[in-house]
Amino acid sequence: MKNRAVPGLRTRVALLAGGGVALLAGLDGGLLLLGLPAPVTTARLLQVHGPLLVLGFVGTLVALERAVALRRRRAVVAPALLGTGGLVLLAGAVPLSVGQAVLAAGCAAALVVEVRLWQRRPCAAMAVEVLGATVGLGAAVLWWAGVPVPALVPWLAVFLVLVIAAEREELGRIGGRLGGGADGSAAVLLAVAVLAGLGAATLWPGAGHALLGLALLALVARLLAVDVARRTVRSTGLPRYVAVCLLCGYGWLAVAGAAWLVGGAATEGPAYDAVVHAVFVGFVITMIMAHAPVILPAVLRRPVPYHRALYAPVALLQASLVLRLVGGDAHGQFWALRTGGALGVAAVLLLPVVLVVATRVRRRTPRAGAGRDPDSTSGPSTPAPPDVPTSAPPAPDAPSGATTSLEVSR
Repeated sequence: MKNRAVPGLRTRVALLAGGGVALLAGLDGGLLLLGLPAPVTTARLLQVHGPLLVLGFVGTLVALERAVALRRRRAVVAPALLGTGGLVLLAGAVPLSVGQAVLAAGCAAALVVEVRLWQRRPCAAMAVEVLGATVGLGAAVLWWAGVPVPALVPWLAVFLVLVIAAEREELGRIGGRLGGGADGSAAVLLAVAVLAGLGAATLWPGAGHALLGLALLALVARLLAVDVARRTVRSTGLPRYVAVCLLCGYGWLAVAGAAWLVGGAATEGPAYDAVVHAVFVGFVITMIMAHAPVILPAVLRRPVPYHRALYAPVALLQASLVLRLVGGDAHGQFWALRTGGALGVAAVLLLPVVLVVATRVRRRTPRAGAGRDPDSTSGPSTPAPPDVPTSAPPAPDAPSGATTSLEVSR
């Protein structure tokens, strides 16, 4: 039946393009906030910078991956609404509330998709993803209702943290590393603790942020315990690259958790800047860099080969964050804040360039080339270590070869 088919390639490319526009606009807004030259200068960009990146860009990517996993054409409504909402936010002639409403509708559609996936395969990880999508909807609705962005940061952060943590938890279970209850009950309990911290941070910002920070630190410890990254970081090629990114991302999430635990609520100033960029750049963007070589083939049905040049944007991103948070936020050096921010934008823009170049190099490289460095260019299906599966078994009603939500190589 048509409604059971995976969305077509043109549809997926168009949806990715919507998220890409949101990314470029969000990066432009970031430069403006730092007082740096930017291609586009509008007051609206300064106002929507954060939600545009979180909901318009990352939200579209997550919703598109989940739509492909569900294998229902109507599931593309979620990424379509989120991408469209981002575009509407950029239209200065359209009231801001219209774009906010479209984003809220997109989050609601994404939640429906997550529930359908959970109904298909009930498990702890999917339950955590549903919780994360619920928080994402709450964040969109609160922003639409007029809650200022600084007060929404915990909501936006928990939304992405729970969704990403659920994916890694499920992969840890498949890889045989699950601890603290084979049924994943520890993951659900930690997710509930994070939600409790979010509620406390909303009602009692001071002590509540400390509770949220403690819950995030516990979640990081759990992820490190179940994630195969600690083992695959000693391997080669794509598995090692992904592991390095994952461990860096967990480190930045721990920084944000510790900042909230020690410093409590912060809605402006250096502490606010440090927490925001530790979560949304250090954790989220590094996770996107980790999975780009394997998520894009799953979504686009086109091979994206691994090349060690992928380390360049990752290393640049980590260096930019250290400069921004240590030199800028901690020591008050404005040049470090600006330079770190600019380098972070450059790192994000460098990733697609490296992916394109690596793809072209791969096409020109003979498949039977003897003596080729296995860590420089590997094929589109670089094998993981024997004990690290690259995908979950398809759902019982899935057609042969259908994309699953767990096609994330380590």
